[in-house]
Amino acid sequence: MCKSQAVYEITVEGHLDRHHWAAWFDGLTVTLLPDGNTRLAGPVADQAALHGALGKVRNLGLTLVAVQRVTLPT
Repeated sequence: MCKSQAVYEITVEGHLDRHHWAAWFDGLTVTLLPDGNTRLAGPVADQAALHGALGKVRNLGLTLVAVQRVTLPT
C-alpha cells in the first residue's frame, strides 16, 4: 500500500511576498487572504517536512494562525 502525500494549509499573520517565499517554503502555494493573512498550502511529503515548514515560520518570527490538514475529494 502506497501512502499519498498529505495536503496542509498553514496560515500566518500578515502578507508575505508570494514570489519570494514560495520557493523558500518548498513550493507551497502562497495565497494572500483578504483578512490580511497569508496561506501556505500544498502537499507535504511527511511529518518531518511539515515540521520543517513550521520551523521556517518560527525562524522568520511569523505569527502562526492555523495549521490544517486538508482532505481532498476522491
